[in-house]
Amino acid sequence: MSPEAMTSSDSIATRNQPAGQSADRIPLLSEPELEVARAILIHGPSSRGELSQRLNLSAASLTRLSKPLLDAGIVSESELVLNGSVGRPVRLLDIRQEATFFVGIKITGQLAQGVLTDLRAKSRVSATRDLPTREVADVLEVLVELIGDLRERAGQQISGVGISLGGQISDGMAIERAPFLGWRNVPLGDLLHQRTGLPVLVENDVTALVAAEQWFGVGREAANFAVVTIGAGVGYGLAIHRQVVRGRDAGLGLGGHFPLDPNGPLCMEGHRGCSTAMLTIPSICAQISTALLREVGYGEAFALAAAGNKVAHSVLQAAALALGRFLAAAANLTMVNVVVLGGEGIELFSRFEQTVRSALAADRDPEASEVRIAVLSPEFDQWARGAAAVAIQKYAFA
Repeated sequence: MSPEAMTSSDSIATRNQPAGQSADRIPLLSEPELEVARAILIHGPSSRGELSQRLNLSAASLTRLSKPLLDAGIVSESELVLNGSVGRPVRLLDIRQEATFFVGIKITGQLAQGVLTDLRAKSRVSATRDLPTREVADVLEVLVELIGDLRERAGQQISGVGISLGGQISDGMAIERAPFLGWRNVPLGDLLHQRTGLPVLVENDVTALVAAEQWFGVGREAANFAVVTIGAGVGYGLAIHRQVVRGRDAGLGLGGHFPLDPNGPLCMEGHRGCSTAMLTIPSICAQISTALLREVGYGEAFALAAAGNKVAHSVLQAAALALGRFLAAAANLTMVNVVVLGGEGIELFSRFEQTVRSALAADRDPEASEVRIAVLSPEFDQWARGAAAVAIQKYAFA
């Protein structure tokens, strides 16, 4: 990255910024100009002809609308390249990914994982902080330090912050309920803005992953898709007609107690064989540990199964079958045929993929479209990248 890119403090935030929140800005852009920028950001390098068709604009209108973006340094123009569709050289327009930067932070009950990303939510720098306690004041201090660390290591200003966590969120600013932290009615967005002076957006962690996939993943091609995560809990999110499904109940983890196995173990709420009991890392480890009379971690569980341990293999096999059934239910009930699978428990799919796919197929109508499974990276910073993505959607081209 060039020194000029890393010292730029321009922000593309222009509208819908919460009262009192400010950031350095480029000159105000019109909504049609922003729509062109959004299309280039989401779909990648595009010729003017492609953009005209995608946005239903005349060539003259596209040229007029793209000029302010080029002048402001938001969009760059390539050298002449051969366009196979028209058989002649064209110049492609693309977003300058380093035109502005964002911070995304995922909060768990134990730590805060942060990333600095460019405009396409690609991670440039990452950092992690342990939470000394779960008290609001202590967590706030950790977040302020983490943002400052990312800003210092990147050597430049940032244009917005996205925070994600498991829980119910109100108005993109306040946390109504966060079970992993024991919080209720915490105005985290306002508190963090007061300490940093930066635009802040707070979002449910799974909803943030859906938003990231909508703009920067499978959503570029698929108008409808579901996101399923497995790890400490079970998450479920949805995008329909290129819109992320949001609502107060999204943070309740409504997919966490979906019945999957009438003979399965009990979850903490007393549900037998629900998705939490069958698919979460704590439950899988507890089942194997209880049977073997010693503590067994998630990684060791797979090692034991591979070595022929019948207990570990049986528990993981049952979990894989349950995962396949859960994916089938997600596809069947919402009529989507793309499911994004992620979370720190993703090793279950990679080790038992055939079992998962067989169970998925068994619960589908034989004439139904095949369900495409897109697997996210198991790296934990995917969650933080999702948090950055919602900030980009809100403040970059709002």
